[in-house]
Amino acid sequence: MEIKSTLIQKYFKNLTPVQIAQFDQLYNLYSFWNAQINVISRKDIDELYERHILHSLGIAKFCAFKPAERVLDVGTGGGFPGIPLAIMFPETQFHLVDSIGKKIKVVSEVAAALELKNVKASHLRAEQADGKYDFVVSRAVTRLIDFYPWVKGKFNKESKNALPNGILYLKGGDLKEEIAESKLKAELYPLSEYFEEDFFETKYVVYIPQ
Repeated sequence: MEIKSTLIQKYFKNLTPVQIAQFDQLYNLYSFWNAQINVISRKDIDELYERHILHSLGIAKFCAFKPAERVLDVGTGGGFPGIPLAIMFPETQFHLVDSIGKKIKVVSEVAAALELKNVKASHLRAEQADGKYDFVVSRAVTRLIDFYPWVKGKFNKESKNALPNGILYLKGGDLKEEIAESKLKAELYPLSEYFEEDFFETKYVVYIPQ
């Protein structure tokens, strides 16, 4: 069974042939690796393009990363949102980290198969990531009040982007209480404004400028 990236092309019209080929490969790559190391729920693998790849690319609808920017993906799991974003922005440097080593093995193998030169995958906790970044991305790894201390202080002072440096967090549901609890200055952007599928009705990009 081979599923192509037509859903991605529906929303991103200017993909290069290389990017289309890379997105096309993701289904077979994740099907192969997921059978050995479970990084996506079994029932979700057939929904890979909608629930994982397109969901990750919600960030790309909100923010176009620039060449030479550095992006940290915290708790990347099998490579989301980092791998789809690295395909979309081949001149931006992505550092994907996770505390579970076998998940980082999958990320490394997928990135190698796709020949993504802009991806570094590390088996470590977010607090252990060295260096400064322009943006931190993540997909619902924990509540914001717990997440923010992991990445506080990891941001470059100067922004290269029209969007000031900060956190781009993918999360769903009613987030008012969580944002209030975190005491962070957060902005909510509904993914339903970009994507028409029902899955995105309650999904948001949470932007926290730094």
